[in-house]
Amino acid sequence: MGITTDHVLSEVEHRLREVLAGFDGATHLIDAGGKRLRPELVVLGAEFGPRQDKVVDAAVLTELVHVGTLHHDDVMDGAPVRHGVPTANMLWGNNRAILLGDLMLARAAELGADLGMAALRLQTATLARLVRGQLMETVRPRTADPMAFCLEVMADKSASLFAMAAELGARVAEADDAVCAALSAYGEHLGIAFQLVDDVLDIVGAESGKTPGTDLRAGVVTVPVLHALAAGDAAADRLRVLLVAGAVTDPDLHAEALSLLREGPGPWLTRADARRHAELARSALSTLVPCRARDALAALCEGVLERAV
Repeated sequence: MGITTDHVLSEVEHRLREVLAGFDGATHLIDAGGKRLRPELVVLGAEFGPRQDKVVDAAVLTELVHVGTLHHDDVMDGAPVRHGVPTANMLWGNNRAILLGDLMLARAAELGADLGMAALRLQTATLARLVRGQLMETVRPRTADPMAFCLEVMADKSASLFAMAAELGARVAEADDAVCAALSAYGEHLGIAFQLVDDVLDIVGAESGKTPGTDLRAGVVTVPVLHALAAGDAAADRLRVLLVAGAVTDPDLHAEALSLLREGPGPWLTRADARRHAELARSALSTLVPCRARDALAALCEGVLERAV
């Protein structure tokens, strides 16, 4: 990224720790690293507007919401590792991990209150989508079309924060409404592409600091799983048997299910789905004025796909 973006993201790192100072363990996951993709979207989105004085707090707000929800996700999934380090729930128990997540959401709300009503409405609407996506995943209706339902959950639980990030940067920079709408659409599709790739990585494994097969252990049915089950072959039949009880926690059965998924069509079909959404994200940028920020946003479309290679 350019010097300006790097400089602002450096300020974001400092401000993240500043707003969480005084709370033991609050920066545990932040210090572990992470891509900071969502703050980067805020910073790039802000380049389409004339005002820059609120960009850092908008980026910090977005990362706080992200990391706060990660704490909650790790508790619900029983995840032992995140970003290559033990999760807060593994180190200090579920209660403290939940409270740390709540702390980050509270700090984000404080920052949002100073960013203006449009930004605050966007933040609260996104929080509602994040919670709705988590609830939908927990209480999956039997009558729902599996693939459509999975994508709807993904849009709320993951893509909504990408859409918020790109739009929020533009909002606090006082960009035109049409620009904000285009960036929101871009972020939505980029977020879906990102999550689809994430679901592939959960199966094939990668140097991501996450334990492979987390979704299987939590009983979460993802797009690669649905593609594998739709294959209609013997492997799909066996996989259906393994998944019938929901969560696959037995070590031997978990290893078998993971092997079937790795060898089946799920990963490459899901990569193709991710590429389609990345192209939709790139298309959403076509109405924006050509500039360095637009080029950088377009490059991110390919960047999220390269994680699946």
